[in-house]
Amino acid sequence: MSKTYKTLGTILFFSLGFVGLSACTDSNELPDRGYTLVWADEFDGTTGDPPNPEFWTYDIGTGTDGWGNNELQYYTDRTENIHIDGKGNLVIKAINEPFAGRNYTSARITTKGLKEFRFGRIEARIKTPFGQGLWPAFWMLGSNIDGVGWPQTGEIDIMELRGQQPSTVLGSVHGPGYSAGNAITTAFQLFDGRFDTEFHVFAIEWGSDFIDFFVDDRLYKRLTPADIPAGSEWVFDRHFFLLLNVAVGGNFVGSPSPNTRFPQTMLIDYVRVYQ
Repeated sequence: MSKTYKTLGTILFFSLGFVGLSACTDSNELPDRGYTLVWADEFDGTTGDPPNPEFWTYDIGTGTDGWGNNELQYYTDRTENIHIDGKGNLVIKAINEPFAGRNYTSARITTKGLKEFRFGRIEARIKTPFGQGLWPAFWMLGSNIDGVGWPQTGEIDIMELRGQQPSTVLGSVHGPGYSAGNAITTAFQLFDGRFDTEFHVFAIEWGSDFIDFFVDDRLYKRLTPADIPAGSEWVFDRHFFLLLNVAVGGNFVGSPSPNTRFPQTMLIDYVRVYQ
């Protein structure tokens, strides 16, 4: 785990959407929630192996309207775009190449229908890609999405990053009445480091009436039903599944620039769930 920051002077917290300015809370001020490890993928395996099919499945293609965001990539299940590196990491690689009518390929995997969770600590140790137009994410969707759709199902973005802002990550929730540009979002910024040069641990601790967001065990936002817009529904008391992906382009990050270098990779050391 990176120790890029040790003092409050190296950290900046700021907020978007409906959330006010975040206060820093050290992890030793939190109650002991008594979590124990219930599931993990450590991505151990041979170089070139695909992710474990007992844990992960693939979203393939371009989705509807670029997965709802006008994204530019075509998601594949090819080992060129996603594989184990033989060093204990999962690699998700975005490539600039013509493929199925698109100019970029990447990968997006999900535990939907395989591993779904309700409450606990969800964490991953990740090194992000860098560059204008890159959009890496570690996130969750409600398991009832096929029945109720988005945003009614709920979305928890444990970590997403604009590749052109390599020192800032965002933690967000989307739900009915607070989605897309009106999501409840808090940003966490490093003053003396970047998320693409070292691994960092991104996590939530989640219960029926709270979601706590962490970077490297530093709590930077506590979200409760009181934080969502009046009259809106708190939809985070059900089972969710996990997703990992690197998008290219889209409304959130814009298109790659001529200076964006490809290929770009996201390395995931592990994903762990405690309850």
